[in-house]
Amino acid sequence: MLPSQPLLQAGLCALTVLQALASDTFIAAVYEHAVIVPDPTDEPVSPKDALALMNKNMDVLEGAIKEAAQQGAHIIVTPEDGIYGWKFTRESIYPYLEDIPDPVENWIPCTDPSRFGSAPVQERLSCMARNNSIYVVANIGDKKLCNSSDPGCPSDGRYQYNTDVVFDPEGKLVARYHKYNLFMIETQFNYPKEPEAVTFETPFGKFGIFTCFDILFHEPAVVLVSKMQVDTVLFPTAWMNVLPFLTAIEFHSAWAVGMGVNFLAANTHNTSLAMTGSGIYAPDGARTYSYNMKTEDGHLLVAELDAHPRLSPASPHAVSWSSYALSVERFSQNDHDFTGIIFHDQFTFTELTKPGGNLTVCQKDLCCHLSYKMARKQDDEVYVLGAFDGLHVLEGQYYLQICTLLKCKSTDLDTCGQPVETAQTKFEMFSLSGTFGTNYVFPEVLYSGVQLAPGEFEVLKDGRLISKTKPTKPVITVTLFGRWYEKD
Repeated sequence: MLPSQPLLQAGLCALTVLQALASDTFIAAVYEHAVIVPDPTDEPVSPKDALALMNKNMDVLEGAIKEAAQQGAHIIVTPEDGIYGWKFTRESIYPYLEDIPDPVENWIPCTDPSRFGSAPVQERLSCMARNNSIYVVANIGDKKLCNSSDPGCPSDGRYQYNTDVVFDPEGKLVARYHKYNLFMIETQFNYPKEPEAVTFETPFGKFGIFTCFDILFHEPAVVLVSKMQVDTVLFPTAWMNVLPFLTAIEFHSAWAVGMGVNFLAANTHNTSLAMTGSGIYAPDGARTYSYNMKTEDGHLLVAELDAHPRLSPASPHAVSWSSYALSVERFSQNDHDFTGIIFHDQFTFTELTKPGGNLTVCQKDLCCHLSYKMARKQDDEVYVLGAFDGLHVLEGQYYLQICTLLKCKSTDLDTCGQPVETAQTKFEMFSLSGTFGTNYVFPEVLYSGVQLAPGEFEVLKDGRLISKTKPTKPVITVTLFGRWYEKD
């Protein structure tokens, strides 16, 4: 039977609307928030006082959300801990938590606030999204009651989760993610029983979400990209910078390049804890970013992204990360290899004693090859080539393979690997590669002043990270950061 004319017209109209809503690009926003934190206490405050503190932070976030919407943003990401701060015990965080239902409940807290009990934070976030017609991503705390029939139930009878929520432009809760890889100081929260791979569809692509420390682990980070095939990852974080290659902007930008996805990273801002560095990153480099250790101001970033970056002509080609390094003989030997510590890991270093040449340094199964030419070697600056192949065990256990060209803090080789923010030496060229045992390698170039180098380096199909500009700006580090998940 043929459909009636009115029904056919209605179907065609709906299809036209969907096609109009779909877009090849979208406007993204992230907000780095200088969080107002409560006074540290082991005793819980009253629910009224907890909400008052959270409303102060949400006042600031609401202003950023309005401004982002006015600039045409379709989605905004706000930071981890951005509504209640940190330094909690399990008991003292409880007044700040709400029961967050499963998104399958099809709930709009702004219009039906009491459906799942008292939820003033979710109600306000929902209304921010609805009133500004924008997707809003926020980090809050979820509480779930349990009882003795559950063998994993904590003694206080509840689970507490570090939780991301997403509200769509109607204010509907469309995603809820419980952080799986908790940082070592997050004793106020529980691990979910199983890792969650949370995605949701929009007119401008498929989105996934996870939180901060999750980025260093296979689940959920790699699962979302490799198995779930998301286009864009949302990333609320409270990232404490660790130079020379775990600074927020460089690692998050490198992750987007290495994984081939858009990455929206919103960091908390607190200079005393070295928390800063937010950005909007595409597979071909940063669209916009901010790193500010000088003031305590929040900062809004807005940029346009491809909705489906894998289909973009600018999408990076597949890389065989060890192809070149395995095909060449070791470069000239240096009899003066030495060891140094970076973020508690013992690297093997060799010094760049000449203004140009070829060097190899090895540790275990990883050999790092460097070809380089300095534009002018500064007498008071020392650079080394370093290799690390091993299990990092400080705040978690994860296996790394790292090749890095980096500036030492001083001419004393014992300072190599210590944090450095400025440099004067420029390079006419560099080419860095390594015999990686993993396909998950993230390329980083960091310039003096903690500045990224979008468009100024390239990764060749054979795994070489090379410079594209002559000369470069002064270099702090050039790094290939490998994650070998199977060896954790």
